[in-house]
Amino acid sequence: MGGIIKSCQKRDVSMEKMEEAGREIENILRSEDKSEIPSSIVGELVAKKLRKLDKVAYIRFASIYKDFEDVKDFEKEIKSIQK
Repeated sequence: MGGIIKSCQKRDVSMEKMEEAGREIENILRSEDKSEIPSSIVGELVAKKLRKLDKVAYIRFASIYKDFEDVKDFEKEIKSIQK
């Protein structure tokens, strides 16, 4: 939830929508029926939810999650969401 909230900071995304996304992710993870889930799976699920919820929040999250190193990484990701 922390990543979702930080990514959506100063965006027009209600706390209700953020909490709903968090619950949906949690439900998906619980259905996996595993004792441990890699953080990469969690990160991918958060990224997918944010991409649908708010494109700017998604780019914010992706820049940290995917470890963007320069402007070209941002440009590439922005092009991918414009399709």
